[in-house]
Amino acid sequence: MNPSVVLASSQSGLNPLPLSLTPKIYPKRRRNLRYNYRTVHSSSSAADSIPKPDVFGGKKELSTIESLVDAMSPPVRIASSALLFAAAVAAGYSLGLRFGGGSRNAGVGGAVALGAAGAGAAYALNSCTPQIAAVNLHNYVADFDDPTALNKEDIEAIANKYGVSRQNEAFNAELRDIYCRYVSAVLPTGTGELRGDEVDTIIKFKNALGIDDPDAADMHMEIGRRIFRQRLETGDRDGDMEQRRAFQMLIYVSTLVFGEASAFLLPWKRVFKVTDSQVEVAVRDNAQRLYASKLKSVGRDIDVNQLVSLREAQLAYRLSDELAAEMFKEHARKLVEQNITIAVGTLKLRTRATREATRVIEELDKILSFNNLLISLKNHADASHFAPGIGPVSLVGGEYDGDRKMDDLKLLYRAYVTDSLSSGRMEEDKLAALNQLRNIFGLGRREAETITLDVTSKVYRKRLAQAVTSGELEVADSKAAYLQNLCEELNFDPQKALEIHQEIYRQKLQQLVADGELGDEDMKALERLQVMLCVPKQTVEAAHADICGSLFEKVVKEAIAAGIDGYDAEIQKSVRKAAYGLRLTREVAMTIASKAVRKVFISYVQRARGAGSRTESAKELKKMIAFNSLVVSQLVADIKGESLDPPPEETVTEQVQQTDEEDEEEWESLQSLRKVKPSKDNLRKEIQTEITLKDDLPERDRTDLYKTYLLFCLTGQVTRIPFGAQITTKKDDSEYVFLSQLGSILGLTGKEIVEVHRSLAEQAFRQQAEVILADGQLTKVRMEQLNELQKNVGLPPQYAQNIIKSITTTKLAAALETAVGQGRLSIKEIRELKESSVDINTMISESLRENLFKKTVDDIFSSGTGEFDEAEVYENIPKDLNINAEKAKKIVHELARSRLSNSLIQAVSLLRQRNHKALVSSLNDLLACDKAVPSTPLSWELPEELADLFIIYVKSDPPAEKLSRLQYLLDISDSAAETLRAIKDRALPNGTGEEEFVF
Repeated sequence: MNPSVVLASSQSGLNPLPLSLTPKIYPKRRRNLRYNYRTVHSSSSAADSIPKPDVFGGKKELSTIESLVDAMSPPVRIASSALLFAAAVAAGYSLGLRFGGGSRNAGVGGAVALGAAGAGAAYALNSCTPQIAAVNLHNYVADFDDPTALNKEDIEAIANKYGVSRQNEAFNAELRDIYCRYVSAVLPTGTGELRGDEVDTIIKFKNALGIDDPDAADMHMEIGRRIFRQRLETGDRDGDMEQRRAFQMLIYVSTLVFGEASAFLLPWKRVFKVTDSQVEVAVRDNAQRLYASKLKSVGRDIDVNQLVSLREAQLAYRLSDELAAEMFKEHARKLVEQNITIAVGTLKLRTRATREATRVIEELDKILSFNNLLISLKNHADASHFAPGIGPVSLVGGEYDGDRKMDDLKLLYRAYVTDSLSSGRMEEDKLAALNQLRNIFGLGRREAETITLDVTSKVYRKRLAQAVTSGELEVADSKAAYLQNLCEELNFDPQKALEIHQEIYRQKLQQLVADGELGDEDMKALERLQVMLCVPKQTVEAAHADICGSLFEKVVKEAIAAGIDGYDAEIQKSVRKAAYGLRLTREVAMTIASKAVRKVFISYVQRARGAGSRTESAKELKKMIAFNSLVVSQLVADIKGESLDPPPEETVTEQVQQTDEEDEEEWESLQSLRKVKPSKDNLRKEIQTEITLKDDLPERDRTDLYKTYLLFCLTGQVTRIPFGAQITTKKDDSEYVFLSQLGSILGLTGKEIVEVHRSLAEQAFRQQAEVILADGQLTKVRMEQLNELQKNVGLPPQYAQNIIKSITTTKLAAALETAVGQGRLSIKEIRELKESSVDINTMISESLRENLFKKTVDDIFSSGTGEFDEAEVYENIPKDLNINAEKAKKIVHELARSRLSNSLIQAVSLLRQRNHKALVSSLNDLLACDKAVPSTPLSWELPEELADLFIIYVKSDPPAEKLSRLQYLLDISDSAAETLRAIKDRALPNGTGEEEFVF
């Protein structure tokens, strides 16, 4: 903001009176309050906000009359006014008498005329007094080097001297003008910043002037208008920003000057269209800038007094605790970032002198010291009086909060860990410092542990090497205790130490086995190292299996790659040397060999599956059998150190006898099984059986492969020739020897092999037996055909009988299902089938058996006999059909209720058709249903028809019990029944039908 513009505007807007008078020097002015401006300005920072003396403008001069009036005291001025008026009256009277010829009236007229003039002169003399008081006030204030030295009594003295009120328009206007000039001068201009003492200075000056808050608030609004006008007049962007900042500072200072009253004294929103949120932003931003300038004085040696001073400043600036805490944390972070920057720069120097390394640690110690100081101040008893935000330092949100800078922080952390272990042990205070440093840097627990583990591992290796070289570890009474103590000194995880021991052992083993074998001296050295480092036995075995096993695996692969023709004596020698020289156990060596061999087996299997025909598949399987016989068996023998000669006669006989004793019956049941059964013929040569595909292929795949070769043995080799013909070449029994070896390679047990042969024979027998028994009828001729088929296939008789029974049973079940569905099967026939040991439950489904029961009951209710045997219906029939008795009873009741009403309707219909015989049967059915479910008397539209039914039924000579029950059901009284019985034998006249007689 341009001060000259403000001052000019202030003069033109608030003090329209002329200001070109010479100031009057008052003898009563207290000269002891005057300060040398230069001295004050340079001696105290608070004095920076004191405006220069020329801020109020030059001193004003009084006119001659005003000077004369100014020289008079109020009593003198009043007396002079009275004297002037009296003199004017007297002079007028005298002149009137003189010029009026001595007339009294002329004298009075002259007195009145000159008295009026004198009164006017006296009024003029007194009316300039407020202006004189205002000029003297201005000159008095302008004459002060330090305007803040003003006091209210001096201002009151000036007003009292001239007998004017402070509320006088001219005097109050001068007060407002002086206050406006002072506030404008106190507020910073241009790009200046607030210093923090402006509010107190303005309040002190306002109180010294004694200006009321509303008048002072009007001056603040007037200053705002000037800034607003200047902003509109500004053409450049920088000027507009300056005016905007000046306006925000005015809002902030004004709000603090008037406190809570600013809400209604300062109508920013009404005058300048400024919202409440914008006012809050102005207050917040300026408070933050003031607090930030206050924080600049805070260093790493912060104390309690500084924190209390910060708290007071925060409250005075009206800054919220949240923002203050955030700013303090940011300031603390920047202080720490300075140390980090120095440490990182030193660490990255090309020279690695000890002095630079020491400086890095010094900077990190400064950070830790500062962090500890903040933590202690946070836990201080008077922490509530301190500035908010006191606590541990964090780099979050700062320069080093990012992935790019995280590597630098890790380097510093590594440097501090290295320094902490420089003495050969980790102290407790260093552990706490490392934990604090990790929190400050924001490192994750896993990252910090990785760095610490890396550095500590190197130190541990160094200490361990020293202990081994010096012999200290070897002579220790307890190696484990010595190593444990070493881990505790370095705060090193024993499990990690064990991993290092294992790695050292592996390195030693790799070094000794480089020539392809381990000598006795090598084994002793390894055992000595194992004892010193306390390496577990299983770890040693695993290391040997891994390192020596990889070398052995290479030898095995070379032997396998040699193939059937290349596995010569040289290969055998290398295998035997590797198996013994590498000191592998037989189990480990066999595991390695098995893995390599099974890969080759799998390749053969894949080619066999992808072959286009059974013959091609059999050829691939035969190659696998040959590979196993000539290469794998020799390889296993070399690993074991055994000879691959034909087994002794006694061994063969023993194996054959053992097989015969175990499952002689199973192996003899099929002709193909007898050919693959272990015997002297197919045990001519020892074949390895330890490496199989049992765990590599599921059982179904293995049995399918075995079945493929078995079919090849049974059918022979098929060769296709032109014109679509093919030639089948039968094989001899030698193929079954290969089949037996294939079973061993596939890992099939004797039971699984038997099951494959049996299933294949059963499949062939079933296919042809189903053709023979197509209609399910088993005749003598068909039985002879089946026996011949069983012999040709080689299936045992008991399995053939089971298949025949299964086929006939299935056919019979289908026939029974059809008969029941078509209603051609009665309960009598069911009982006959049960007597023939036919399982009705499996032959006929439950739903069909229920339908058969319904049909049987329905036949009983429509038989026309009128009989219903409860034991037969509720017990015997459900038992024969194997259905639930309760469910059967429920079915009977439902059918009886349905048939009861239908029987009556049918009887009436037959009555009208004059079919008396069928009518009697329907009434019997009605009585049968009534026996199953006793009914109440039935109703009918025409009772006469019920009487006719009763007459016809009486003529059939039924039992008395049935007739009585029918009478009850037809609801016929005893008298009516007697009448009807009396006319039952009466002949109908003229041959008229019975129906006409009744009607």
